[in-house]
Amino acid sequence: MVEVAMIGRDSCFGAAVAHDGDISLNDAMVQLPGKALTLETQHFRRATEQSLAFRRALLLQEQVVLIQAQQSAACNAYHSVESRLARWLLRMHDLFDGDILPLTQGFLAEMIGARRNSVSLVAHTLQQAGLIRYSRGNVEITDLEGLKESACECYETVKSRCDRLSSRDYARACR
Repeated sequence: MVEVAMIGRDSCFGAAVAHDGDISLNDAMVQLPGKALTLETQHFRRATEQSLAFRRALLLQEQVVLIQAQQSAACNAYHSVESRLARWLLRMHDLFDGDILPLTQGFLAEMIGARRNSVSLVAHTLQQAGLIRYSRGNVEITDLEGLKESACECYETVKSRCDRLSSRDYARACR
């Protein structure tokens, strides 16, 4: 298993069901503690049918997931474990309240498609550089800007594309 897109308080999972999709092509995994809401399919579809703004928001969400998946595939193929781990931690930080992320090295390795021992070495390097503090099952981001410098360009690429897409869609919805 490898993470291809992250959703959080800024998004939803399963938006395709609103368009008569009956089979999910992806699996979802809860990665961090928090709150989530669920909505039964018939209510979700009814809301979609009744609201153009909601349909546009769901389309935007599907585009954001596609952008992330495409960039993640390229990132996993071409970038170092260090830059991929930094990218992944930054995105997780964007979706979580706080700087301490309850994550294990094994889980991190699974999410970025790397070996656990590689993640262990990279986490140690990032900790030595003062970017993170790692203790059993927790990663604390101690230098956000430094972590951004360690990340590959994929973090900023996805962030800027999604921001651009969101602002364009918001402007269109307000017309």
